[in-house]
Parts: sequence; C-alpha cells; structure tokens
Amino acid sequence: MGKFIRLKKGFNINLAGKAAPKIADSEPAETISLKPSDFHGLYMPKVVVKEGDIVKAGSPVFHDKKLESIQFTSPVSGEVVEIKRGEKRLLLEVKILADKKSDYVNFKKFSISEIGNLSAENIKAQILEAGVWPNFVQRPFGTIADPAVTPKAIHISAFDTHPLAPDYSILFKGQDQFFQAGVDILKKLTSGAVNLNVHTTSDIATVFSQVKGAEVNKFSGPHPASCVGVQIHHIDPISKGDIVWTINPFGVIQIGKLFLNGVYDASKIVAVVGSEVKAPQYYKTVTSASIKKLVANNLSSENVRFISGNPLTGTRIESDGHIGFHDHQLTVLPEGNHHEFIGWITPGANKLSFQRAWGLFSFLTPSKEFKLDTNTHGEPRAFVQTGVFERVMPMDILPTHLIKSILAEDVDEMEALGIYEVIEEDFALCEFVDVSKHNIQDILRDGLELIRKS
Repeated sequence: MGKFIRLKKGFNINLAGKAAPKIADSEPAETISLKPSDFHGLYMPKVVVKEGDIVKAGSPVFHDKKLESIQFTSPVSGEVVEIKRGEKRLLLEVKILADKKSDYVNFKKFSISEIGNLSAENIKAQILEAGVWPNFVQRPFGTIADPAVTPKAIHISAFDTHPLAPDYSILFKGQDQFFQAGVDILKKLTSGAVNLNVHTTSDIATVFSQVKGAEVNKFSGPHPASCVGVQIHHIDPISKGDIVWTINPFGVIQIGKLFLNGVYDASKIVAVVGSEVKAPQYYKTVTSASIKKLVANNLSSENVRFISGNPLTGTRIESDGHIGFHDHQLTVLPEGNHHEFIGWITPGANKLSFQRAWGLFSFLTPSKEFKLDTNTHGEPRAFVQTGVFERVMPMDILPTHLIKSILAEDVDEMEALGIYEVIEEDFALCEFVDVSKHNIQDILRDGLELIRKS
C-alpha cells in the first residue's frame, strides 16, 4: 500500500506565462542535436557516425567508451550535418538534419503476454540497443543508470511543481497502454517496488490513475514536492551502498512503445512558456529538437533568455538552440541585463521573494502571477547563514551545513549530512532564496563528482 506524505516546507514560484491547455500545430523541427552534456556520468562519448552519414530514428550516434552497451541513438531519420567539438576534441553535440517524415529502425515487437515472459536481461538488451536507456537516472549521484546493477526500487514522479511546469495530463494524454506496458517492464528490472508518486491537490491524469502493478504514493505541499529526490527521502531513504533508479513518465511510455510497436519513438509534447511568449501553449515536437520553429513570431520582445527546462534547473540555450534530452518545457524570460538604481531599498509589490524583508510585499498576494527577469539583484558574497535553506527544504537534512562541507571538501561530513540523497534539482529552491547569490547547484554537483570519482 502506498504512502501519504504531507510536505509543509517549500515555496511555489508563481510566474506569468503559463501554457494554455491546448496543443498547437507547428512545423517539424529542421534539426535535432544530441548533446553529451545532457547526461551526468559519461566517461568519454565515442561518435560512431561521420558528417554526411544517413541515419534512421533509432540508429546509434555515439556511446560511452566505458559502458559501450549504452547507446545514444538518433530521435529522427536524416543526415548528420555537424559533429561539433570543443577544447581537447571534447564532443559538444551531434547535429542531424531531420527528414520531413521519419524512417525507423525496426526492433522486435512483443504482445502484452509476451512481455510477461521476458527476462530482465532480454529487456535490458532491447532498451540499450534502441537508445531508450539514457532515460534511467541512477541515485546516488544522478548519473545514467548502470545496466549491470539491480536497483532496490524505481521511482516515477507523476507531477511537476516547478515554475511554469507543463500539465502531465496534457503531455501524456492517450498513452495509457504504453505507460502500463512500461511499468510492467520496469517491475522486472528491480528487486523492490516501482513507485508512482502523485499529487493530492491536482487531478491525477488517467494515464496514472488506471495503472496496475505500481506502488502509488501521494504527496501534498508546495515545490519541491515533485522532485523525485524529496519523494524518495520520504518513501525509502537512500543509504550508503543503496542504488535506486528514477525515470520520467515520458521514458516509461517510450519503453512501452519500444516493446509494443518495435520502434524508438522520440515524439513528445513540449510546453513553450514564459512572460515573453505571445501564445504560451503546447507543441508537438521530438526529443532534442531545435526551438527555432517554436519561437518564430511568438515572442513579445527581443531581449530575452531561452531556457531549456524550467527557470530553476533549466539550461540556457541560444535562439537557434535545441531542447535538452530530458526536458518538456521551453521557458522564455526577460533578460535581466540592466542595473536597478537603489533597487535593494525601493519598496514594491512586483518583486517575488521568499523573504519578508522591507519592501518585499509579494507574500501578501500569494496567487498573483509575477513577471520576473533573470537579474539576480545582487552578486556572490560571503556565505551568510540565515536559516532560509532549512525553511524550503522538506528533507531531514541540513542543507546549509552540507553545502559548507562541500566547499571544505570534507567527504566524511558530506556523507554524514546526506549527500547521497540529493542532486541539483533538490537544491534549486535553495539557490533561488539564497541571499548570498551562490550557484548552489554547481557547488552540489562538485561535491557529488568529488565523491563519485574518489
């Protein structure tokens, strides 16, 4: 029987520019780009195509030199037009010019009853070959899952509380049979439970409410309630030596489609949101697609920042950039490249803040939508202990002390303070409320990599 967890700590960032509940027609993306930087834990990607090669959806593009079985495959059919490298020949991206209609690599298809008879090894082999495996994220450390291990549980967060987050009932509408098939397959890959975590105050999408075979856990409370690390902490905390996997519902559906239809189906729905978007709504596209078609004639100003993902954990991209592998959201915010004279002392009701300091009255209008730019209104300074991290962290850990132990590179202290339980998204809200303007997520990643490589 699933658990019910009521979270009291946290903070909802209510921004203007939410997506209207409709899916608009859009032209197919011209290019897609596979970027190794979308994945933590890659040792060294080895490209297996060259410029000019023709690929199908599901054809291998690169793999890790250490874990060669994990393939990164093309989401579409088309021509490899650019292999971009940086310093010391570091692979930055592989760009593919997409066909107007994709041609697929054919993998083996199975019926529902045949899936029930498959072994874990057979399942892993097909998922790895088709390039669906990178959907699995392994904790601790938030890296691509190691196919050689058996996790003690698999967790799926079935809602999103990040600012301007898409509605999962729209993203995954009509995907019920594929999600169920995906859950049936996941059950064979773990020695424990497949946990499906839903929110109590929002309507549970049909695709999740009808599922069988998963442990359904219910959460209530503000962001970061949807962060799967927070959910794992309250369901079954990670101790040293434990391994769990997490996967987005999109990945579960992709697995279901791979086994039922025999193809690597990378089609997805993306929410284009933000105060600078003329018509924030949903669009059909594919994994790692170019955003050019999504924002053309759809912006209300030019001085903007494009973020693949949400404003807290997303990645800044250019106007001709591509959506990240794991993202279902493109956010467009006003660029904050301006100076606000004595802005720190000017009272106002249009500045969203967790603090109830002088001049910050946003707490009086909790339902108001705010139009925020990317200006941090400050600069990094000495680490100030105010206790504010502890007020937004709904986990039984001490975030301020953990971050300071990372800065001191004290591995024993990091382990004692619970670093195995968290990755960047769990600390993103701490970064937002930090009065010292530190890049908390980067500091946490440094700590995780220090332990992982030690």
